[in-house]
Amino acid sequence: VDFLAKCNVKHASLMKVHAKEGQKFNVGREEGDCPLFDNLYNYCRLTSGGSVDGARLLGSGRNDIAINWAGGLHHAKASEASGFCYVNDIVLAILELLRFFTRVLYIDIDVHHGDGVEEAFFCTNRVMTCSFHKYGEGFFPGTGNLNETGEDSGKGYSVNFPLLDGMDDISYENTFKPVIQKIVEHFQPEAVVLQCGADSLAYDKLGVFNLTVEGHGKCVDYIRSLGLPMLVLGGGGYNIRNVARCWVYETSVLLKRPISDELPYNDYWDYFAPNYRLHYSPRLDLTNQNTPAYINKVLSQVLENLKNVEPAPGVQKMEVPTNLAPMDGPVVNLYGGP
Repeated sequence: VDFLAKCNVKHASLMKVHAKEGQKFNVGREEGDCPLFDNLYNYCRLTSGGSVDGARLLGSGRNDIAINWAGGLHHAKASEASGFCYVNDIVLAILELLRFFTRVLYIDIDVHHGDGVEEAFFCTNRVMTCSFHKYGEGFFPGTGNLNETGEDSGKGYSVNFPLLDGMDDISYENTFKPVIQKIVEHFQPEAVVLQCGADSLAYDKLGVFNLTVEGHGKCVDYIRSLGLPMLVLGGGGYNIRNVARCWVYETSVLLKRPISDELPYNDYWDYFAPNYRLHYSPRLDLTNQNTPAYINKVLSQVLENLKNVEPAPGVQKMEVPTNLAPMDGPVVNLYGGP
């Protein structure tokens, strides 16, 4: 963080100096995935601050759902940036939630494994992490196999569901719901953090799944239906049109306010040619390699692992400070100017 704080500069020569220092934090490397850019530190403050504030709103009881589409940067580690993620806002938000709630469930529907979040809570039973992601064939970040289940007191509290190319809506729903249902019954979380990475959608430049906006949104709707305090975050997504479609639709799902499939005219109208619609059809040229036999095999193992986990682990309750700073003050412009 101290290094990132020094990176709020625009002068090219200083950027080169910081890039050299940033090598040990995986920032600014040539051909790396975490480049230096103007106002990097302010960007990290905004993305992380939004998630932490959302957690505080849930903990205070002022809101039952909080959304930060700029958050969800699940690859960042305590000592290094990774995968376009510099500061792990999810970990910071969960730590804030643990001040108010005994058990927190983290769910990740990004196409990539939520490795940074899993690593942070790998040895605790107060946070259960559950990630549905593409695994194998050298796919980034290379973690998240079925046998990664946690260590020490966290043994069994890391749940991974490795998937193959071409995952479609029906298969995803038939995978997602039974796993989450069993986790909620067994773990009994008091709050949920849902990372809604949109790179699991069809037509993504890096993703290999074949989900529609509606299929992706069904996961969000199912978690909303649980009635638990819920922090909803963004994540990956490399087809900007579909990312916008997805998170607009999922905002409407969370608010229980249906919206039209016809997009209203706006400044970005041409981006959504030729159909100018919210929803789209899945790819026809992508075969779903997740056969029923494969899904059932992995599902059986995941559910078997959960049987060996202590149900609803407890923790000594501590008094939560009430003198939190007010959250309804003026908006601060971190970028300067008018």
